[in-house]
Amino acid sequence: MYFGLSEEQTFFQDNVKKFLVDQAPLDVIRQITAEKNTSIQEEIRQGLTNLGLNALLIPEDYGGLGLDLLFAAAVSEGLGSGVAPIAFTGSYVMAPLAIMHGGSDVQKENYLTKISSNTVKFGVGLSEYIGAREDAELIINGNKVNGKALFVIDADDASHFILSDDQGTIFIVDADDSGLEIIELTSVDKTRSYVEILLNNVTAEILDNTVKNNNAIEKTIDAGRIMLAADSVGAAQVMIDKSVEYAKERKQFGRVIGSFQAVKHMCAEMTAELEPCYAIVWHAAHCFDYIPEEARLLACQSKSHISEVTKMVAKKATEVHGGMGFTDLLGLHYWFKRIGMNRQLLGSPELVRDEAGKIQGF
Repeated sequence: MYFGLSEEQTFFQDNVKKFLVDQAPLDVIRQITAEKNTSIQEEIRQGLTNLGLNALLIPEDYGGLGLDLLFAAAVSEGLGSGVAPIAFTGSYVMAPLAIMHGGSDVQKENYLTKISSNTVKFGVGLSEYIGAREDAELIINGNKVNGKALFVIDADDASHFILSDDQGTIFIVDADDSGLEIIELTSVDKTRSYVEILLNNVTAEILDNTVKNNNAIEKTIDAGRIMLAADSVGAAQVMIDKSVEYAKERKQFGRVIGSFQAVKHMCAEMTAELEPCYAIVWHAAHCFDYIPEEARLLACQSKSHISEVTKMVAKKATEVHGGMGFTDLLGLHYWFKRIGMNRQLLGSPELVRDEAGKIQGF
């Protein structure tokens, strides 16, 4: 029995990778992160939108492609391999799923159609439900919301935001609301945007099927965690590939360093640890749509395990490159930082493992 990506999924992923190689090479990534060049980012985003990324998971009835989460995981791997400086996990995976599972028929028709036609773009902030802080609380009173939303992802050029309170009620706010203040956060990962949002009597549209029902927010978070895991796998694979190529070329004491046993062992260990991660993230994505009783546990396990493995890969890949691994000239740090940020978003490995234990009754 063969379990892996289908020809169609591989083809989609390859197209994403090829586009990023052609349109967003390392020099372009460096320029975007150094200068905050939004015009280049917009060109890249538009090119990937033309490939259908915005409509990937949206049902055909609403103008989308109607594909499953495994397709999205394949795309996320490709985006991670190219450290793509665009929104995806929040805007085009979590937001559509939150509306699909939590919205009314009217809300689905309104927002899903607009996402698939690229006339609406969402930022997503569900940290209040995942791990609320005492000084950051969102309070819903009727159709008004007050408080603070932390670590909102995919906020660049967002026209709307999908947020939640600590009970799992999901709501939509307009980015142009006068009571909404957006504060850009500084993070190690410069390829994507993260913001904090202050809400002062902001008008909110609550997704009807999320009131006293946590199914929608849990499925949305599960999907987001799987996408982050897939993104990290793609980034880690590139770091391994770069390490092997460097080890074949770099000479020390008159020999290529790849001939030294210690370097061979590091490359072999990275490959051996990462290879099973493909299976776990693919299986988690498959379970999301087809084996729902296992989906939440697999999402937690894939996120927590892959976060640990890719952290190890990022560290050893940098060590293989020696001092050059820390330089901007090589650019290895873009993948390193991407993996580090993915590790913390939507729950650290420790928090997610704790959730997995509760799911299993521990």
